[in-house]
Amino acid sequence: MTEAEIRQLTCEILSDIAPDTDPAMLPGGKDIREGLDIDSMDFLNFIIALSKRAGVAIPEEDYPKLFTIDGAVAYLSSVQPEGTRSS
Repeated sequence: MTEAEIRQLTCEILSDIAPDTDPAMLPGGKDIREGLDIDSMDFLNFIIALSKRAGVAIPEEDYPKLFTIDGAVAYLSSVQPEGTRSS
């Protein structure tokens, strides 16, 4: 997946979790939880959905890396299985 595809996937998942918001309008470096006013369970649901749809395991110790959209994009770009990375 390209970074653009990862960003789109991230925003789609966040739109499902917080349907009254527009995650694409959230600055990439702003905390998702604060910017979209989601609670810890919603954030956990975001991580679970991201893990399933991206096809990667996300260990709990890496959750802080996903607090922002930019962080989620960078993280998923770095952990994609070989052969699935695109520029």
